[in-house]
Amino acid sequence: MRHFTCVQDIGDIRSALEKAKYVKENPYADQHLGKNKTLMLIFFNSSLRTRLSTQKAGMNLGMNVIVLDINQGAWKLETERGVVMDGDKPEHILEAIPVMGSYCDIIGVRSFAQFENKEYDYNEVILNQFIQYSGKPVFSMEAATRHPLQSFADLITIEEYKKKERPKVVLTWAPHPRALPQAVPNSFAEWMNATDYEFVITHPEGYELDAQFTGKATVEYDQKKAFKDADFIYAKNWAAYQDPNYGKILNSDRSWTVDTQKMALTNNAYFMHCLPVRRNMIVTDEVIESPQSIVIPEAANRVVSAQTVLKEILLELQ
Repeated sequence: MRHFTCVQDIGDIRSALEKAKYVKENPYADQHLGKNKTLMLIFFNSSLRTRLSTQKAGMNLGMNVIVLDINQGAWKLETERGVVMDGDKPEHILEAIPVMGSYCDIIGVRSFAQFENKEYDYNEVILNQFIQYSGKPVFSMEAATRHPLQSFADLITIEEYKKKERPKVVLTWAPHPRALPQAVPNSFAEWMNATDYEFVITHPEGYELDAQFTGKATVEYDQKKAFKDADFIYAKNWAAYQDPNYGKILNSDRSWTVDTQKMALTNNAYFMHCLPVRRNMIVTDEVIESPQSIVIPEAANRVVSAQTVLKEILLELQ
């Protein structure tokens, strides 16, 4: 694997899960692969789990790790071509990227959707510039349209907790005070569609995701109906995707908050969320603190997903 940006890059899902299981059981077995190799993590946006888990994964593999927060301690970067750079951005990303590439062996990039231009966001301009100009393997630590390390960890977690071969997994929209990108729901849907799970997406009308990610999922506008007999509930907010409302909040209906009454409709389902989570907006205290909440093991598996991906890239570099 040269680059990692989506589920297709991971190859066969069952094989990837077996590799992840090995990594989880043997976290320090492959340190020889990363010896004298440098991992650079580039953050255009804030992070807690992604930053810590990916650093930990790199160190588990024996790598040196450099972390750069673009908005804290680096020059502001211009990302557009043809711009007269007479503003507050003294360096262009097209010079910065190859310089970064010269200092490392693998690059991770985190850059969210900006909600200013849908075409710009969905063409993954920043991530693809790193792939094109760094000369190094690049993996996504969340981009405008996908968060594949999160979704891989989600899949690992479901496999660990599922009680039947083909569980019912429900992705539910929930209210939030800010407009959030579609990256996590897009990516989660893409990874669930790569399995044989029964997969349902539920959200208010107007929050339809891009069909390339929704794929074969059943879309249900009645949240309570969607929850019936579910084995896993994955809650996440996202802003509207469809034009002319791209990036907008269309609904703040608190009746979509995941609570104990809705969880009672399920098959004693596990509750999942990528974190951070707005309590009593996305999910009530009672649900996220219940024994069926697996958000902490899910977050812990972020190290496993990152390390599995990095190991495959390092093997390619041998």
